[in-house]
Amino acid sequence: MKALILAGGTGSRMRPITHTAAKQLVPVANKPILFYAIEALVAAGITELGVVVGDTEREIRAAVGDGSRFGARVTYIAQDRPRGLAHAVLVSRDFLADDDFVMYLGDNILVSGITDVVARFRRERPAAGILLTKVADPRQFGVVELSPDGQVVRLTEKPEHPRSDLALVGVYLFSPAVHEAVRSVPVSARGELEITDAVQWLVDHGHTVRPTVVTGYWKDTGNVADTLEVNRTILETLAPEVLGSVDSSSELVGRVRVERGASVVRSRIVGPAVIGANTVVADSYIGPSTSVADDCRITGSELEFSIVLNRSVIDGVGRIEASLIGRDARVRRAGKVPRAHRLVLGDHSNVQIAS
Repeated sequence: MKALILAGGTGSRMRPITHTAAKQLVPVANKPILFYAIEALVAAGITELGVVVGDTEREIRAAVGDGSRFGARVTYIAQDRPRGLAHAVLVSRDFLADDDFVMYLGDNILVSGITDVVARFRRERPAAGILLTKVADPRQFGVVELSPDGQVVRLTEKPEHPRSDLALVGVYLFSPAVHEAVRSVPVSARGELEITDAVQWLVDHGHTVRPTVVTGYWKDTGNVADTLEVNRTILETLAPEVLGSVDSSSELVGRVRVERGASVVRSRIVGPAVIGANTVVADSYIGPSTSVADDCRITGSELEFSIVLNRSVIDGVGRIEASLIGRDARVRRAGKVPRAHRLVLGDHSNVQIAS
């Protein structure tokens, strides 16, 4: 069995972070989102991975490499632009050959893993297996209607008037039957080849499509709010450990991990939280659900429910919460009067300032 990991896409809902970084490499709990997908596949016994890449191919290649660090072998597959999930299957035909495969969206997190659903698929070998979960607003997802006896009846991509609250999770299992399906479906009104249409084609042509309702935690990290929420959830599983230095004037409370080379000075950190390698936290408070990446400097500030990426500096700015701060960012207190905010913001930035 093989796997197809989708790591293209523009990440428009994560701008401005994704102007300069692949959305699949934004870290949660200081690990790129994409790595969780790879680890889940390897844990399920799938080690031959095809990674579909687009404009951020160079960055994805640099992060993942040949896959050996994960115990896997990676083949990169180019997609000229995002044309839909079914198109990703279409361009991966040579890699997939006639093997069963898992298609895993690289910006999705499924905390419970996929080992059990893969094992069931291997035993039963339906044409396709789809994972579903109940959501509050199905209009943002592919929606699945089931019959009273639990059979798949209809799939609809982002319907305006959903007939079900069951949304597709970004993990699919396919037999080679899907190749005829993706060749047969037309381009949708959105201008894409939809995987929902391909699965519907399988249903309409009498193939078995096996639904599984996921009860564990799942999230599509397509926007900042969801990424912060995933970061909180992953941090709650964190094993506390101090590999760096914490002085006698500092206090660590709860699940706190201080990586090697990090230094905590005259500060209080309340977990779950992680402080990255070679980062300095001085005269500061780091609150729950916060990840600070490597080589950062946090001084004279308070930070909570936030993600700070590599090499950023936060100095004397009071309290920051529910924020995603990109690589090499500088957030400092203005030292002059009159009191004013001085900002340099990229496209699609979102700033909230308390007057």
